[in-house]
Amino acid sequence: MTDASDLFHLMAGGVSVVVDARGAGVPAVIYWGKALGDQSESALAQLVSAASPQIVSNSIDVPIPLAILPEQSTGWMGTPGIAGHRDGGNFTLDLSLAAAARAESQDQRFGGNRFVAELEDRHSGLAVLLELELSATGVLRTRARVTNTRPDHYTLDALVLALPVPLEAQEILDFTGRHVRESSAQRHAFTMGTHSKEGRHGRTGHDASLLYAVGETGFGFRSGEVWGVQLAWSGNHRSYAERLPSGRSVIGGGELLLPGETRLGENESYQSPWLYASYGDGLDELSARFHGFLRARVGYPTSPRPVVLNTWEAVYFDQDLDTLLALADKAAGVGVERFVLDDGWFHGRRDKTAGLGDWHIDQDVWPDGLDPLVDRVREHGMQFGLWFEPEMINPDSEAARTHPEWIMSPGHRLPPTARFQQVLDLANAEAFAHVLTSMSALIERYSIDFIKWDHNRDLVDAGHPDAGIAGVHNQTVAFYRLVDTLRERFPALEIEACSSGGARADLEVLERSDRIWASDCIDALERQRIERWTGLTVPPELIGSHVGSAVAHSTKRSHDISFRAGTALFGSFGIEQDLSQASDSELEALRQWILLYKEHRSWMHRGTVVRGDHPDPSYWVRGIVDAQQDQAIYSFVAMATGVQNPPGAVRLPGLKPGTTYRVSPLAPGDEILTFNHHAGPGWWTAGVELDGGVLASAGLQGPALAPEHLALIHVVAIPSEKN
Repeated sequence: MTDASDLFHLMAGGVSVVVDARGAGVPAVIYWGKALGDQSESALAQLVSAASPQIVSNSIDVPIPLAILPEQSTGWMGTPGIAGHRDGGNFTLDLSLAAAARAESQDQRFGGNRFVAELEDRHSGLAVLLELELSATGVLRTRARVTNTRPDHYTLDALVLALPVPLEAQEILDFTGRHVRESSAQRHAFTMGTHSKEGRHGRTGHDASLLYAVGETGFGFRSGEVWGVQLAWSGNHRSYAERLPSGRSVIGGGELLLPGETRLGENESYQSPWLYASYGDGLDELSARFHGFLRARVGYPTSPRPVVLNTWEAVYFDQDLDTLLALADKAAGVGVERFVLDDGWFHGRRDKTAGLGDWHIDQDVWPDGLDPLVDRVREHGMQFGLWFEPEMINPDSEAARTHPEWIMSPGHRLPPTARFQQVLDLANAEAFAHVLTSMSALIERYSIDFIKWDHNRDLVDAGHPDAGIAGVHNQTVAFYRLVDTLRERFPALEIEACSSGGARADLEVLERSDRIWASDCIDALERQRIERWTGLTVPPELIGSHVGSAVAHSTKRSHDISFRAGTALFGSFGIEQDLSQASDSELEALRQWILLYKEHRSWMHRGTVVRGDHPDPSYWVRGIVDAQQDQAIYSFVAMATGVQNPPGAVRLPGLKPGTTYRVSPLAPGDEILTFNHHAGPGWWTAGVELDGGVLASAGLQGPALAPEHLALIHVVAIPSEKN
């Protein structure tokens, strides 16, 4: 691709990004969206000229650039990219461009689609390195590093990056939530002003917006241009969309810094988290770019995602060897491949009030250690996993009593407890070493295959007590370092990111995780909602989706095995129930669902996720199409009763036009429960053969379903000689 002197055109994965670095100041993204194709130098220059804003009455006398780091010194009246000061001085910046070039990324997913600019403000004593990269799948990311070049301290209050979006973006889609109700969508008009979504939990947060998106009015999964961002950061953060009366609009974000948290001495630097961005014609296309990007990372799990049994909702804290041995036997009998011992195994941990920080086996409960259980699990050919909450500490623990200085606080008072626990200051070298050494010893002793890594409280008044300064940023960096060190020591170890469920599921955690726990709620109805939206950024094979008891622990709803297992089929399949209480018929049904999962997971976990835009909001269509578009599995889901019954024609997206497919019900998800127990639509018994384009455009009659039930179909391409 040719760059026109200081104009840079990055193009990959069906996306183009044009960067203008011809001026004296901060480079600007002139265009980000659908691929433009190869453009000559003169054509790029004409594109920039065509995008230059008009000077109108009562405006600045020169065109105001829309830079990646906007500056108020240029006349930009929106959110500045960098905010800070030197004891009140140097409150504004005027950055000059020192160098700009295309470069090779250190991350193989981006190759040569990398733009780097060096900037400086000599008067303010700051140097800035700006980076922008476009992945092979069309995911854009950008970040900046600020360095203080003067002897006196510079206090950085904010660093946020901005990307332009066109006026066609008229709606904002973001997400909120709470414990056991994560990823709740909310949509509103993209009006004038600043629309901001902040997270101040010290972790990603249950109410975090894993995608902050703007798009054309009425955009859906399959239609309407949409642009979305996520800040890859597991601490405090801010995402925003901004529209000014000038007609200029941006979306962006950055770390939300606490007061005084980033105070730079001479030659000290602050590097922002990556701001990731994806574009699509419909949310499915935007989502597929994120999925492809994550799947391409070095070290991404490629082995079949094992069927997991997690012990939490089976035994809770009541850990007893005989009970757990029997549970392991039952688990092996239905086809479980990974047995995970959850909270309650370590010293003093009989309930949630004590023990965190004392990461050694409780000899009162486990007089022979975990060896008898681990041996039984391995005799069945299953992997063994263990629960940890490394960043937390109970005041009622040996660690807290011996080292009260390890507890994060402002220094003169303790924060309120949550779940009877405080936060361990991982920036404290002794505390960090204590956790690392304790975990390493157990992982090595038992050859642990898998860790469920939990984080069960928000960070309140989270400071370093010795200095009395804010510590969320340092805590987040130390968490990454702890994970990275363990991965270096134990390369085969797999990690599940859990944080009271889905409160830490951002893209930076996903760079270090083999699975996430999307929610502590495994009610299948709630999981349909949660996984629908979590899945916009997270591929299905990374989302732990478990079959719980018939009566859900968190909601007390009751669902049959078909709805529970059919929901879990579309994620990383697991079980979270006391199998000793299950009937023989339920165990057999569970065994059949596990066989179905094992039969199809190899392609489902590399397939394209599709979601239908059915007009009836109570009737959902969810599918995965294999990479070659040779087969697909779809679920029809009745989330509630609909006004119309049956649901009418249902379109099946993602198939290849010109290829004929056979559509058939898929056992054991082929039983349809309706009010009068009708057999289903006319094609249900014999199946039907239709072109992929016809299935996407005309669709087929969807089965009428009782509320909170689902049905599965298998769509298989007919060999071409039969077409």
